[in-house]
Amino acid sequence: MKVRFRRLAVFQFRNHAEAELQLGPEINCFVGPNGTGKTNLLDAVHYLALCKSYFDATDLHAVRHGEEQFLLKGVLEEPDGDVELACSVRREHKKVFQRDRKEYERLSDHIGRWPAVMITPYDGQLILEGSDVRRRFVDGLIAQFDRAYLDALMRYNRALKHRNVLLKRFAEQGGGSLAALEPWDEQLSLHAGTVHRGRRAFLAELAPLALEHYQGISSGPETVGLEYRSPLDEEPMDALLRTHWDRDRSAQYTTTGVHKDDLHFLLDGQPLKRFGSQGQQKTFLIALKLAQFDLTTARTGRKPVLMLDDIFDKIDPQRMRHLLRLLGGGRFGQVLITDTDAGRLHQALDGLPHDVRFFHLDHAQAIRMEAVERAEAR
Repeated sequence: MKVRFRRLAVFQFRNHAEAELQLGPEINCFVGPNGTGKTNLLDAVHYLALCKSYFDATDLHAVRHGEEQFLLKGVLEEPDGDVELACSVRREHKKVFQRDRKEYERLSDHIGRWPAVMITPYDGQLILEGSDVRRRFVDGLIAQFDRAYLDALMRYNRALKHRNVLLKRFAEQGGGSLAALEPWDEQLSLHAGTVHRGRRAFLAELAPLALEHYQGISSGPETVGLEYRSPLDEEPMDALLRTHWDRDRSAQYTTTGVHKDDLHFLLDGQPLKRFGSQGQQKTFLIALKLAQFDLTTARTGRKPVLMLDDIFDKIDPQRMRHLLRLLGGGRFGQVLITDTDAGRLHQALDGLPHDVRFFHLDHAQAIRMEAVERAEAR
């Protein structure tokens, strides 16, 4: 089953005072100069799908400057009839999320019901930044499907915080012993294995899918891979904590455990960060997110809305063409694309059997829709 937004309406959201769009079931292209709000429309869809922005953890930052609140509405196609979603954020009030005008008691009851996958230049941090960014990416994906994993991760992090407070107190007040840490060490040991096994199993599924998509997009002979590394590959958590007790006391924090895991991205067996070109890195990130799409579909039974935000810069025309052919094969369902170059998208999509709608944005906040006929009808 495909997640399809039929209508999107935004009010006082980021740079948009008011806009309403009738979206097509396949490919929707948002084109126009930088600063016209193309990305903001994709983020509105992300809000409605996952109850939060893709780019900013603070909801109030999405309220248009000088206004008191924003409101988003979306209508989705369902077998039993359309469903209307609404999200509103008002200063000094809690976020309100509704389905068919009935407010959710818990936002977690909504998340995962209508999934979405976003691909943006912002994803480059997965390659360029530290291991904490990659762990958050993996944890965020697994937690959508596995509540036991999320529970174990939250309990592990809570115990880790308490243990680190004690280690800092030992340094400030003197003394301290491994026995004093035992209650928190037991909690860490109890939950670390669940987190470690969950990550390893998930990434074992993700890696071959990412390679498949990379080869589907790339015209080059190179291969890519994912390598998961964890201290728990060598010893169980309780043994690690005993072995590193002296180092932990000196450092005043817990120096080992699944909170130190990392995910390494490889190009022909070498670090992608060092040996991959900008085009290869971007192609890898797209392949990784398409692999995320496949796993989300497999776990939820729904094909997410796929959003591609300004991703064609630094990708050669041949790879772009391969990607768009892949997206048009019926495998992905509804796709939203932003780009500054309408001509580039028209040329790349020409002759492919898509239903395509172009939404042209300008700095006056006007949005003009252009429908492109299916290739078979030409």
